[in-house]
Amino acid sequence: MKSQLILACGALAREIQALIDLNGWDHLHLHCLPAKLHLYPDKITQEVEKAVLKFRADFDTIFVAYADCGTGGGLQAKCAELGVEMIPGPHCYSFYEGNDRFAETSVDEITAFYLTDFLVNQFDAFVWKPMGLDRHPELRDTYFGNYTKLVYQAQTNNPDLDAKAIVIAAKMGLPLERRFTGYGDLEVALAAVHPT
Repeated sequence: MKSQLILACGALAREIQALIDLNGWDHLHLHCLPAKLHLYPDKITQEVEKAVLKFRADFDTIFVAYADCGTGGGLQAKCAELGVEMIPGPHCYSFYEGNDRFAETSVDEITAFYLTDFLVNQFDAFVWKPMGLDRHPELRDTYFGNYTKLVYQAQTNNPDLDAKAIVIAAKMGLPLERRFTGYGDLEVALAAVHPT
C-alpha cells in the first residue's frame, strides 16, 4: 500500500489523529508543524515548503492540512507550485463549520470571535499572553470591545472544554455561543486522500 503524508498545522493534530484512528486510515501518516506559526502567518508558507521538500522522497503524496490561515493566498500558490493539495478555505473556523455554510453565515458574524477545541485548551498561550493581556488586562476592551459574541466551534462533546469556554467568554466579556461542528470539511478533505 502506498503511503501519504498529512503535513498539518499543530493545532489540528488531535483532530486529525482522531480521524485517522476512527476511520482506519492506516495509509495516512501525520507530521505537524508548530501551531505557534499562527502567531506569525507570514512564516507558514516557507515552513510548509521546507517540510514538503524534506519529506517528498519518503511519501507517495503529501497533503497539506492547512487552510489559507492568513497567508493571503501565498500558501495556496506555493502548494500549486509544489504540486501538493491543501484544504480549501480561508481558515480552520471555516472548514470546521463547513466552507459553504461559513461563507453564508460569516457575513452576519463579522463581529464574532471564534474558538476551536484547540484554542479553548490553549487560550492563554495563543491569545491572552501573546496579546499581553496577562500583564495588561486593562487592554481587554481595546482588543475585544468590537466583538459581540464568542463562538466556540466544538469538535467534540467535552464538558471540560465547555466549562473552559464559559470561563474564557467571561474573561473576554462576551456572550458565549457553543456550536457543535464536529470535524466538518476537515474530515471530507482527509477522506479524499486515498492510497495510490
